[in-house]
Amino acid sequence: MENGIAVYISCPSKDEAEELSKIILDARLAASVNVVNGVQSFLHGQNSVDQVEQSLMILKTQKRLLNSLTEFVQMYHSSEMPEVIALPIIGGSDDYLDWINAQTRDH
Repeated sequence: MENGIAVYISCPSKDEAEELSKIILDARLAASVNVVNGVQSFLHGQNSVDQVEQSLMILKTQKRLLNSLTEFVQMYHSSEMPEVIALPIIGGSDDYLDWINAQTRDH
């Protein structure tokens, strides 16, 4: 699968990450989602650097679904500006990459 991507999405809570994962999987916008809880994030706030604890979602999907996925996340995420970052999958198990392709739908 040449167009596989891994997408990172941060959420303010474990519950939101788990709920969003289920919605995304039900829509077949990703084949799989890992939720990593307790991620310490440091980011620029109004006048300082803020530290927050978040849950990080790592999705495996196809590049052609990124725009639909991003729009979907913007509809369901609690943040006005959710983090959605995509990285190319440059290799891996052929069987797993084929599975990603088979589990995601055409839009």
